[in-house]
Amino acid sequence: MQIPLWKRVMIIAICLIALVFAMPNLFYSRVELHNDAVKKIEKTGVTTPDLLAQKAGWPDWLPSSIVNLGLDLRGGAHLLAEVQVKNVYAERMNALWPEVRDALRKERDVVGGIRRVQAPEGELKVRIAKPEGMTKALQTIRGLARPVTTLTGVGQTDLAIAQDGADTITVQLSDAEKAATDSHTMQQSLEIIRRRIDEAGTREPTIQREGTDRILIEVPGIGSAAELKALIGTTAKLTFNQVVSRTNDAHASTSADQQLLPASDQKGVYYIVDRTPVVSGEELTDAEPSFDQNGRPAVSFRFNPSGARKFGNYTANHVGEPFAIVLDNKVISAPVIQTAITGGSGIITGNFSVAESTNLAVLLRAGALPAKMTFLEERTIGPQLGADSIAAGKLAALVGSIAVVAFMAASYGMFGWIANFALILNMAMMFGVLSAIGGTLTLPGIAGIVLTVGMAVDANVLVYERIREELKTARGPARAIELGYERALSAILDSNITTFMTAVILYMLGSGPVRGFAITLGLGIMTSVFTAIYVTRLVIVFWFERRRPKTIEV
Repeated sequence: MQIPLWKRVMIIAICLIALVFAMPNLFYSRVELHNDAVKKIEKTGVTTPDLLAQKAGWPDWLPSSIVNLGLDLRGGAHLLAEVQVKNVYAERMNALWPEVRDALRKERDVVGGIRRVQAPEGELKVRIAKPEGMTKALQTIRGLARPVTTLTGVGQTDLAIAQDGADTITVQLSDAEKAATDSHTMQQSLEIIRRRIDEAGTREPTIQREGTDRILIEVPGIGSAAELKALIGTTAKLTFNQVVSRTNDAHASTSADQQLLPASDQKGVYYIVDRTPVVSGEELTDAEPSFDQNGRPAVSFRFNPSGARKFGNYTANHVGEPFAIVLDNKVISAPVIQTAITGGSGIITGNFSVAESTNLAVLLRAGALPAKMTFLEERTIGPQLGADSIAAGKLAALVGSIAVVAFMAASYGMFGWIANFALILNMAMMFGVLSAIGGTLTLPGIAGIVLTVGMAVDANVLVYERIREELKTARGPARAIELGYERALSAILDSNITTFMTAVILYMLGSGPVRGFAITLGLGIMTSVFTAIYVTRLVIVFWFERRRPKTIEV
């Protein structure tokens, strides 16, 4: 019954590493404050006495990862949002219009004058002055189509172009391109929502796609669903548009390539602006809260090289004219261009508070949502519910653990206490692994832990019963212990592998609480098998080498 030295060292090392990673959970509040302070210092570069005191509350040389508490334990906000993917179709058509116009202008001798006419959202309708040039016009516009870049859209183009009457052409996205656009829109929305929430410093949010056009958002620790909606619900689509005129008429007429937008800070004031922006917020590289020359809150911004060039050229050619800064279809500012702005940076002024300018900078820095979102479901979960859940989970785990410990001690004596030691170590290892991987503990996760408490001693029961059988054949205690572990191994692995497969399937097919249960169950299986097969055997070997008993009682 020998265990090589290298294997003994490895077993002990694994246990010690797991215990070190589990240790921060014993000082949860202190470590949490330390982590928050470190993140804030790294993000802002500001070091106040309070932040330094919080940072000093936990040594930097020790692991500081802790098990995150899920929404049902910590409280927070839950949102189910529907992404209006069809909004993107209209934006694509608006962006396509200048290309179509410029391409047809080159064929003016054949097609005559070109005019955009009113069309349903997501369509572009172009009327030509010479119907006899329709064939050439269709050929020209079809030359603007590009292949769809998806596996399902191989061989198809992104535009569906058709003649509508004698002198009108209708352009819209093809079905294959709509499917590709929907997928891209959802992926972009997920990423931008994640970046906005991360910018706000929230802990371990759950952000995942539900179905074809819905997103589930759960953020533990946030005050309310309304606060979460304010953070992510704004599209934050920023554009810089040429101003055609200013009016007080809410029903002023516009052409197909113009739009009427309200002023955000002046009731009853409207601006007619070009529908196609000069520069869009997608070309921003940075945005920070700042103050204007009068000390009022503002937002400073910086463009990438492409945006800086377009912005500089436009301002150089339109000195003395107003231009509109449009955020989510509202004109937040319409300053007059005093001089060419060629540095690629500028400042957005308006009637902002400090909090509003900071929030706007966060939204712009994270990027604009590609489409508007409609919130179908929202819930605010108070921390009191979480406190009750934690208390109930602790009680269940305590009662279950006491019952298991008492049974093992009564049934197997000293060997039972060795199994109980392995059970405690198993629990610590589970928390160590959860902390190391940044796992989130939910109420179903606690149920998985409680279940693991009972399952953790199953392997020990199989081993001890097998040792009892070997002792009945008059084998010596050392040989009986060795055969007990060897011959029980197949049964232990069979039972635990099948349960682990169930946990994997639950994780792959489930979501939210089901995944929380699957994670703790799967981790519990791995750690319990390790402690039952290796740790208890190592403890028994140490005891046996020291005592050298002639007989044993199991």
